[in-house]
Order: sequence, then C-alpha cells, then structure tokens
Amino acid sequence: MLFHMPSRLYFGSGEIGSLKLIVDEYLKADNPVLVTDKGIVQSGLLEKILPQLPEIKIFDEIEANPKSDTINNIAREMRKLAPDLVIGFGGGSPLDAGKALALLGTNDGNIEDYEGKEKYKNDPLPFLAIPTTCGTGSEVTWVSVITDVNRKFKMSIKGPKMYPSVSIVDPDLIKTLPPSIIASTGLDALTHAVEAYLSKPATLITDNHAARAVKLILGAIEGAYDDIENHHADREDLMFGSTIAGFAFGNSDVTAVHCISESIGALYDIPHGVANSIFLPYVLSYNLPECFEKMATLARQAGINETDDMRASMAFIQLIKDLSKRLGIPLFKDLKIGKDQFEKIAEMSFENNSNLSNPRELGWEDYLKILENAYE
Repeated sequence: MLFHMPSRLYFGSGEIGSLKLIVDEYLKADNPVLVTDKGIVQSGLLEKILPQLPEIKIFDEIEANPKSDTINNIAREMRKLAPDLVIGFGGGSPLDAGKALALLGTNDGNIEDYEGKEKYKNDPLPFLAIPTTCGTGSEVTWVSVITDVNRKFKMSIKGPKMYPSVSIVDPDLIKTLPPSIIASTGLDALTHAVEAYLSKPATLITDNHAARAVKLILGAIEGAYDDIENHHADREDLMFGSTIAGFAFGNSDVTAVHCISESIGALYDIPHGVANSIFLPYVLSYNLPECFEKMATLARQAGINETDDMRASMAFIQLIKDLSKRLGIPLFKDLKIGKDQFEKIAEMSFENNSNLSNPRELGWEDYLKILENAYE
C-alpha cells in the first residue's frame, strides 16, 4: 500500500482568518497571485481575503470545467509577475486551474504539454487551496483536470509535486451557497467516496477514509441543503467528508462514474457535480455483481440494516436515487443530450484513464448500455 498526503491542512470555522499568517510565516511568500471565478467575486467572498492581502493580483476568468485556452492566456500574463505563490479560491474549477497555473509558473509552454503524470521538468510554484464548495476534494489531491478545447477532452495533469502546499478548509465559507450547489457538490463528494471505496486500487487506508466520508456526507447533506446557514454541524460534517473523500480517491482512484461525467463535461460543459450525481446509481447497478459485498458495507454506513449483502447494496443504490430526487438533481434526459451522441460519449468514457480502475470490466458497449439505462 502507498498513501501520500503531503499537504498541510487547516480545518475549522474561521480558519480563513489565518490566511495572512500562513502566507507570511509558513509559506514565506512575498508576491502571491489569486485564481478564482466571477461567481466568487460577485458573492462577496473575496472580502474574506482582500483585507488580509490587499495588493494581491487577481485572475478571475476561470470558468466551470476550466479550459486550456483560459489557463494558457492567464499563464502568459502571470509569468510576467513572477509570483512565488498561487492561491486557488473557489470550487473545483478554480482549484484545478490554480494547480495548472502553479505548474506553468515554473515551466514553459502550454498546459496541453503536461497531460499525464509528472511531465513537468521543474517543481510547480507552491499552491494554497481554499475550497468554497463541499464537493471538490481538489484541496488534497495531486490532479488538475483541464478541458483541452481543441480535442474537447478532459486532460488529467498530475504529479506528487502538484499537491497543494497548504489547504484551508473553512466550513463557514459555504454558508451562502444556494441549495442547488450544496446538492450537486455534496453528491460529487459522495461519488468520490463511493468510487474510491469500490475502485480496484483501493487499500485499507483509503477504505477507512472513504467509508467515514460516506457516513458524514449522507448524515449532513439534507440538513445543509435545507438550511446551510444555521446548520453548523452539517456544514462541518459535509466539508470534512468532502476533504477525507479527497484523501481516499486521491490515493486510490475514481471509476466509471467519472469516466462518463468527464466526457459529458468536456463535450457539453455540464457541471461536474451534476453529471456525477446523475450517473452514480447507474454505474453502481452495473458494478453490483462484482462488488455487492463491499457495497453492502457502505449501505450500513448509510444506516441500512439489511443483513443480506445483495439486498443491502440494492437498497443503497435506491437510497442514492431517492436522495438525488429530493435534492433536485436533474435527470439525464433533462440535459437535452441527444441519443445520437451516446456512442461518442461511450467511446470517450472507455478511453478515460480511470476506466481500468472500475471494479467490473467495461467496454464501450457497456458504457452505452449505462447511458441508455440512465436515459429511461
């Protein structure tokens, strides 16, 4: 077994107030830059940062499913500033973008040149991750997922030097999230935990984090969805569950859910958490014959007391379907993706690097069947 987690993690309500101290005394950075998106700017959350770092240069052009062109354009401007720290502030997109920009801060060329594992020659700049949603896990992983606009393909850029140097996980930063974002990002975190637990590279260490994350997330997500501002314990459990799910999948892998969601996200710009939420139960149903005994353990973490493993696993899948409906997750057919696109999606899903980590072998025809089942 191998478990690697070099990021220094600050977790707790109000920890964002320690940002300047961390930047100055721990990271010893004099010229940081901030990577975020327009939604964060409009939300007013920058007021948590700007009083502490009033002169910081802000790049707020990051979009959902960050694009290679955006990353390359920012990198050219950022290099002129010669920063010594990149801070990512936002959901998974700004955090993934920040990792990519930290890499390009010390390496020439475009982000497409670094697809794969450890393609960089020089260590990336230090990266400080501050998540503002409860689903990414990117604050504790070594992967940056960027959409190659020319290929319409989500690239994975990864390496052990791409872990954040520091992560600040402050549950109070999600107090103002709308219920729809709580739903999609919370179920994204659940997907990370479930897939990490069932994936072929899973270990005893990742299993412990993943199973605990499932229990925390399922216990907190509906309370957070109903009243995030006043349900403090649910905020904390949801954020902690998301983070330890990141520990898990960052050291095992994801499976076929991500293969599909990354393909759909690249082709149609569907939000990642929404796509994961839609396809999780259908991939679990496909995987059931291969891993129902292990899935039953997750069912019991969710409070399902059925003693028969197969029935417990089937109840767990139904629980996820019912939960998604209560949380307002759209159906696959609501995405308005034509059936004539299914073969392309299936082929891209099969080509995804995580396909081999799925507990049950899939060919592109199997992906096609999953898409058809989800569409019914």
